[in-house]
Amino acid sequence: MQVRRVVTGHTNGKSVILADGPAPRTWDYVNAPGMATSLVWATRAIPEVPHDGSDLAATMPVFVPPPGESRLAIVTMPPEKAAAGHTPDPAAMAQEFEQQLPGFLQAFEPDNPGMHTTDTVDYGIVLEGEVWLEVDDGRQVLLKPHDIVVQNGTRHAWRNRSDKPATVAFVLIGAARKNQG
Repeated sequence: MQVRRVVTGHTNGKSVILADGPAPRTWDYVNAPGMATSLVWATRAIPEVPHDGSDLAATMPVFVPPPGESRLAIVTMPPEKAAAGHTPDPAAMAQEFEQQLPGFLQAFEPDNPGMHTTDTVDYGIVLEGEVWLEVDDGRQVLLKPHDIVVQNGTRHAWRNRSDKPATVAFVLIGAARKNQG
């Protein structure tokens, strides 16, 4: 996957282009063929402008943002059929995911492939292909290009049942989980 990232900022009170090039954490997965992720940007809980020039996407220690922080990621999901002919090495796959998306794997359920929950509000925007969103009550919704999902910290999974890859842009905003008492 190639993702070009243009970052603006200020120099001497004037707007400037600080960076124009590939996103720093872009990866085509070896142990999950056809899967690709690009962490494009990350912010602190209270972003400041003018921007200080730091690049949290390149250095952040966890993928799932703590409350108030944000992440922008592009994810390409291969068709489920593509994985049918591939026998993954679970340990190698886990290591690769942890390297690229630190801490995210812990959100996934070992007994329910793909199902996961994060303490985030996510905006998912389908860019290419189609993908199914599955939620707790068993309902599944087909999403196509330009469809948007607002994911409010719920248990869910993404399923690509088509014959082509699906690419989705995700904005994750860290949230505080309250008791449902």
